[in-house]
Amino acid sequence: MTDELQAMPEDWTRALAVVAHPDDMEFGAAGAVAAWTAAGKSVSYLLATRGEAGIAGMEPERAAAVREDEQRASAAIVGVEQVEFLDHRDGVVEGGLALRRDFTAAIRRHRPELVIGFNHHDRFVSGRWNTPDHRETGRALLDAVGDAGNRWIFPEPGLEPWGGVRYVAMSNSPHATHAVDITAAVDKAVASLEAHAAYLAALVPPVSDVRGPLVGLARSVGERFGGTLAISFELVPR
Repeated sequence: MTDELQAMPEDWTRALAVVAHPDDMEFGAAGAVAAWTAAGKSVSYLLATRGEAGIAGMEPERAAAVREDEQRASAAIVGVEQVEFLDHRDGVVEGGLALRRDFTAAIRRHRPELVIGFNHHDRFVSGRWNTPDHRETGRALLDAVGDAGNRWIFPEPGLEPWGGVRYVAMSNSPHATHAVDITAAVDKAVASLEAHAAYLAALVPPVSDVRGPLVGLARSVGERFGGTLAISFELVPR
């Protein structure tokens, strides 16, 4: 793809990122989050699972605790103070009403102007098949953005409707339209992924070089964004 990417909108102050697993934000969007928080914007994270199925040699209960700790540490590096976890099962996230209801409630609590998600398409830009958790989480999130503004969908005492989401941006999408310059934030992006040390060490093969692939990705995206180091998003029309 050679089409130029547009700059992500900046006329917002609060963002909520909703993804399936610990590490989903770090394999792509964390550099943009670091750039945004450095500019004074507020970003919170919501994870559908605790990542308990992500470490083959570790029992799920222990893995969940380890991965929660790693995610909180990772988020803090890029300026995110609020990290919440839901209890949907890692690896078998079910799309449908329960997931939509949880995401709708979170959007109403946080009242973001920007919602950030993870690739909801069947494939990645490489052609590799996307995982069910990513697809189901991303698609439920897109639905929940609309649900959140309708007081008659998933009404909950104490939670007012929120129709103030102006932008929905999906990271790691094969249909990227926009980008964020992360030149000044690349070190934080690398450190945030390195914070997932137990997870990276358990991959087959283990991941020991984080900087190389992340900087390579940022350079590749930057070829469509003025030659800077950049991270791309698909801005979904509202």
